[in-house]
Amino acid sequence: MPAGDQKRRRILNSTPLLPQNRHNLDDSAFPSESGFSGSSFSGAVFNLSTTIVGAGIMALPATVKQLGMIPGLIVILLVGILTESSVDMILRFSRASKSNSYAGLVGDAFGGAGRSLLQLGIVVNNVGLLVVYMIIIGDVLSGTWSEGEHHLGLMQEWLGHQWWTTRSVLLLLTSLFVFSPLISFKRVDSLRYTSALSVGLAVIFVVITAGVTIIKIINGSIATPRLHPNLVDRTSFLKLFTTVPVLVTAYICHHNVHPIDNELKDPTQMKSIVKTSIILCSSVYIATGFFGFLLFGDHTQDDVLANFDGDLGIPYSSLINDVVRISYCLHLMLVFPIIFFSLRLNLDGLLFPYAIPIAFDNRRFFLVTALLMSFVFLGANFVPSIWDAFQFTGATATVSVGFIFPAAVALRDTHGIATKKDRQVSWVMIILAVSSSIMAIFSDINTFFISNKLTGT
Repeated sequence: MPAGDQKRRRILNSTPLLPQNRHNLDDSAFPSESGFSGSSFSGAVFNLSTTIVGAGIMALPATVKQLGMIPGLIVILLVGILTESSVDMILRFSRASKSNSYAGLVGDAFGGAGRSLLQLGIVVNNVGLLVVYMIIIGDVLSGTWSEGEHHLGLMQEWLGHQWWTTRSVLLLLTSLFVFSPLISFKRVDSLRYTSALSVGLAVIFVVITAGVTIIKIINGSIATPRLHPNLVDRTSFLKLFTTVPVLVTAYICHHNVHPIDNELKDPTQMKSIVKTSIILCSSVYIATGFFGFLLFGDHTQDDVLANFDGDLGIPYSSLINDVVRISYCLHLMLVFPIIFFSLRLNLDGLLFPYAIPIAFDNRRFFLVTALLMSFVFLGANFVPSIWDAFQFTGATATVSVGFIFPAAVALRDTHGIATKKDRQVSWVMIILAVSSSIMAIFSDINTFFISNKLTGT
């Protein structure tokens, strides 16, 4: 074997999940990287912000409806602050352990079992997110049922009820002609332009929602919003905790921190990139929760896009509805590949821990990609609603990936760099994550049995 090939194979075998940080290698090790000088600050901000602002934004008005306006907005802000703290922990402890992946960091602290458990958590979380994205896309294009009412999709409004406007056919066409090209990229920086566009589309959604709300405030057609939760019995109290998994899911981005960091032109910028992204996304989230709940009140759906299919009470209501739904549907289509990127990496690392990186094995890249895409497609056709998906993934895998693992790494402190503040914040994150998840799961079980009693099943 030529000396260059031997050198490349030794390097690849030393990094089973992700390629080494590009700053630690020479160009001869990765000839395919020649001409790539590293991703920029703005490109990294857009990629990380796109990772954060996904389907979770659509459930935030319903979250504020559950908690009330004041507690809802406060909790959105607090979860953003905790998210920044947990990502900062990941970065600092990764630098200390010289880990180039989240799984590598956890493996350094807890060994192979911890590494595999984290990878499994990321796989479950990301699959759940992508299923939610496809559900929302299906709702927008083909319509959905909510509380006994059918909300028409765009294709059904424009073309009527045809076989090609059914949910499964539209999702299949989207998977083949939109997702397939986008998930074929092997470097996360290749998605920087689609990420920038997706963030812009999310901002457009917020601006339109705010504009409609302000117009209705001026003409006096909006009622005063409920400022506090409506607690009438034990069930209504327990339902407050079901909002926590949704909020954690809305901010989850930890699985893409290392892929973005590894491709940076200047790795010292990563902390500023995280802070900028969290501030940007928190602002979008607070605005969405505020104006979405103010606009629709107690009629706010679990997926607020479902509210944009009727008369908004202002001129050009139908046109505005279509623009909102189209823009956010396109946003989710552009978010999909960046979440899929880390999903593929972590599933490959879980199944083939000692193989060369998947980017250098075209056959494995294709097989893993096809398997995951098929599974997500099937999930989107059988999971009933985004709230159900959020509750399952958010109360289990998401809180683990976002809070429990970073806190556990800090408490383990194998390199002796944890501060007193790190330990305090870590315990707060673990207690909040575990307690809220238990309560959310208990609330879901309680609601399930109550609904069964009411229906007589």
